[in-house]
Amino acid sequence: MQRAFDRARQILEETRGDRRTRTAEGFQSTEHGLPRLVSPFDIPLTQNISSYLGTLNPLAGPIDPKTESVWLLDATAYRPQHPYRHSQQPWQAEIRAACFKKGTGRDVSKVVADIADKVGLKEGDGEVRERGEKTIAERLQPFMDAVAPARWVEVKLPDGKVQKLGPGGRSATIQQTVALRGEHRDGDVIEVDAVREEVTPHGPMEVGFAEPEGWMVISDIDDTIKITLTPSPTGILRTTFLSTPTPIPAMPALYAHINSLFNPTWFYLSASPYNLYPFLRSFIHDHYPEGPIFLRDASWMDLSGFLLSLTQGTEKYKKERMEKLHGMWKGRKVICVGDSTQSDPEAYGEVARMFGGWIRKIFIRKVTDVAEMNTNDKNSDERFEKAFKGVPRDVWKVFEDPAELYEVVDQLKRGG
Repeated sequence: MQRAFDRARQILEETRGDRRTRTAEGFQSTEHGLPRLVSPFDIPLTQNISSYLGTLNPLAGPIDPKTESVWLLDATAYRPQHPYRHSQQPWQAEIRAACFKKGTGRDVSKVVADIADKVGLKEGDGEVRERGEKTIAERLQPFMDAVAPARWVEVKLPDGKVQKLGPGGRSATIQQTVALRGEHRDGDVIEVDAVREEVTPHGPMEVGFAEPEGWMVISDIDDTIKITLTPSPTGILRTTFLSTPTPIPAMPALYAHINSLFNPTWFYLSASPYNLYPFLRSFIHDHYPEGPIFLRDASWMDLSGFLLSLTQGTEKYKKERMEKLHGMWKGRKVICVGDSTQSDPEAYGEVARMFGGWIRKIFIRKVTDVAEMNTNDKNSDERFEKAFKGVPRDVWKVFEDPAELYEVVDQLKRGG
């Protein structure tokens, strides 16, 4: 039922541009041919039904280290701000986690073979096919385990306090605001792990600290800093499950330059489902300044849902996430970076109009190296003018080569 609800919600949030792209590039036909990875019957009935009660669930229980696991997602702590003069508030952070049941997926070999066929690996390719299938199997693993709703986990805070997180609801994700006591300064980073460390296969979460004022970068991931080929269903499958994750040329150097100039707090905002968190976190840590990654919390148990997540309703999702960041850091100066394949211009433009002066610069990468972008109007001047209507012209810039942005960034630093 949750899967049906998630799909219905995204259909309602689908924009006309989403619909045109999905229709023109045949996303639906590709989605219909993708396998279901997990059965809803893999989730015990009591957990499944009681998870509708969310945090008030009396039947919820702790994560079982023998059969379940939890991912602790990185976060950034903030100080609550009041509209009137107030003493400095203690740090707090929105802690996020995702719970899974181990070993509940279907026969992975059949799924691997199906994806290998769709991304063009030939049966007669011998070692190439074998290596490719091994990579696909490894990348698929986070999608192969059923979610574990109605579960909670205890974590150790820096002051020695044990904090209960959860229980999670229908999507088996936990979002909970936690106070972080102690003396922490802007830029500090701490680790928070589960009391029973064996339940966290990806280790502890990192929690950074960001004061109310300063700079902040909100960056998209797919086709902004990482080659994903979002307009192509086959391209998404290939770059996600087979190809070596590759940064957009010259973007790591640009981000390093921005980091050295502004020392900003970084946030990465993607429409990918949270199943890809370990994959994307590793990629960002290898190539870009570290920061929390915000992903969709839809509980997909099939690969068609993965494609839907990246291509449907992304504008509303990103706008809501940015509104939440504004509520935590309305005193910061923001640089937004996105691309033309999805709804980044529309989402950034809307938020810039809502919170005048909060966003100081918007950079949109015009994606010209994906064939599918030549068959639509997503790179047209008219599209960008409409998306940024009412936003000062010197606030937003469309670029193809990151080298175009260095002078703009340097001027922004000089102007404060």
